[in-house]
Parts: sequence; structure tokens; C-alpha cells
Amino acid sequence: MFEKLEIFRMATAMATHAGQRQAIAAQNVANADTPGYQARDLPEFRSVFRPTEASGLPRATRAGHLHGSRSGAAIAASFATRDGAAPNGNSVSLETEMLKSVDAKRQHDRALAIYKSGLNILRSTIRG
Repeated sequence: MFEKLEIFRMATAMATHAGQRQAIAAQNVANADTPGYQARDLPEFRSVFRPTEASGLPRATRAGHLHGSRSGAAIAASFATRDGAAPNGNSVSLETEMLKSVDAKRQHDRALAIYKSGLNILRSTIRG
């Protein structure tokens, strides 16, 4: 039932993305001393998440429409690698990975807050 509501779908996708991003940052840190290892990252959540067509957001129905899209398909998350700067070819920066880890935690906390707020609204609506 809850997965059909756009707010819960978005919160779930945001939490999942944050978890994946945290796992990749941890993998990058674990390979910080591996020669030739290229640090990986996921694209930002807002560039990956696309609302469903039924969400009530504007969509293009003609080629002349602005700011809409004909397809509601989500863009598949892809890994981006950064060029190596270390003499051994390793591109991991521990400072960058720490910042990405903090950003992933904030994103996860934000997703939980959105989910909790949505549940509170549903409870209030059901109680009357």
C-alpha cells in the first residue's frame, strides 16, 4: 500500500541510494593503499530519481511542451571514476571519501525524516 504513494517511493529510493553511496565510499577507503585503484562514486540522487508518471507532476504530451519529458523511466545509476593523482595510480582521497560518507548519512537521515513525516500525515488523516 505505501509503495504506491510517491512520497514513500521517493523516501525509499533516497535511503537505498544513500546506503549504496556509503558502501562505495567504504570500499574506496578500504582500497586507499591499493596501487592503481580508481575511486568510484554514484551520481547525485536528484539526477538518478525520476518521479512516476502518475505522481501528478507535469509531463510533456507534445514536442512543443517545455520542462517535461515523454518518458518516466528512471536513469540507471552508473559508477563514475575519478582520475588518479597519486604516483601509484590510486585516485582515493580520504578527505573526499569522508565528506561523501557524511553526505550519505545526511541523505539517509533526510529520507527517514521524510518517511516518518509521511506516516504521521497518514495517521492524522486516518484518525480524522
